[in-house]
Amino acid sequence: MPRRLTSVCLFTLAMLCAVQVLGPLHVHAVARAASGPAWDSVLKTPTQMPALRRQDTPQAVVDEHLQAINTCDWQRLMAQYPPEVQFFLPGGQVVKGREAVGELFRNFVKPVKDGGLCGLKFDTENTFTVGDTINVQWRATAPFLAEPYRGADAYVTKDGLMWAQVTTFDGAQIKKK
Repeated sequence: MPRRLTSVCLFTLAMLCAVQVLGPLHVHAVARAASGPAWDSVLKTPTQMPALRRQDTPQAVVDEHLQAINTCDWQRLMAQYPPEVQFFLPGGQVVKGREAVGELFRNFVKPVKDGGLCGLKFDTENTFTVGDTINVQWRATAPFLAEPYRGADAYVTKDGLMWAQVTTFDGAQIKKK
């Protein structure tokens, strides 16, 4: 068996073992730590959509979203969004579909040195619930910010998933050190 194929097989076996021992959410970090330069491009961002994971209440959907984004956990973020999801962004931009939203978050969860915003922490300042829509005013902080960044989101939930989000978040407005 060629050396590269043997390495791929051993790496795959190690990752399958890691899933069993640590669970699927920690494998990305283990893979990055255990791999060499040949795997760097494969491991930079997650690519496979996770299964949908419904929450019990609209507030639980929003809590899961904030916890996932605060830990840069792409798999957890994407487990909330059905195929029909729509994001309404500043400037009239609308992002439609799970794959397109996934691409937004792939970029967001990258380290700052790679053009992402991983490390940004969102803290809720005010919440107003209307039916299954949770409106949140938030404050974002990070060691790489020159000052806190404030904004608001409306999270439209249904059947334990995040179906739409209206956001004031505009990465171009963030003031970095």
